[in-house]
Amino acid sequence: MDDQVVVGRIGRPHGIRGEVTVDVRTDDPDVRFAPGTVLATDPGQAGPLTVEQARWHSGRLLLRFAGVDDRTAAEDLRGTWLVVDAGDLVPLSDPDEFHDQELIGLTAVTTGGGTVGTVTEVRHFGQDLLVIRRDTGGEALVPFVAALVPEVDVAGGRLVIDPPPGLLDES
Repeated sequence: MDDQVVVGRIGRPHGIRGEVTVDVRTDDPDVRFAPGTVLATDPGQAGPLTVEQARWHSGRLLLRFAGVDDRTAAEDLRGTWLVVDAGDLVPLSDPDEFHDQELIGLTAVTTGGGTVGTVTEVRHFGQDLLVIRRDTGGEALVPFVAALVPEVDVAGGRLVIDPPPGLLDES
């Protein structure tokens, strides 16, 4: 997956007609998962998959893929990563917006200079959350908003967080 970018992960089946839930890992799911879109997979033998239908249900993306017509076939896809070629990503015109893969791998440091850990994931649940694997073990979830993440230096390999009291407390 060196030159590929994860845009989603197939979750559990939904219903009996082959729909699956998708853990979205892209900033533009309505475009990335539009009907007719062909997605590569990891593992590769699971795909490629062609989106037949996409709909939102209770805040969750549901997809139906061509040839996946029942719950058993949908269950066989659970855990499959949906990927696209990195070259297929459109450069963002806003300097304050980032593709998920630009953030993953960055070192998170506090405004005081202390290292927190490494960004391992970006979750899109109402608001974007950075998942940071802490150097001390465990993970921290940091809302990706300017007030808490005042600086992102992709070229420098780091981002700065200004955590309010309690955000980084071990629990």
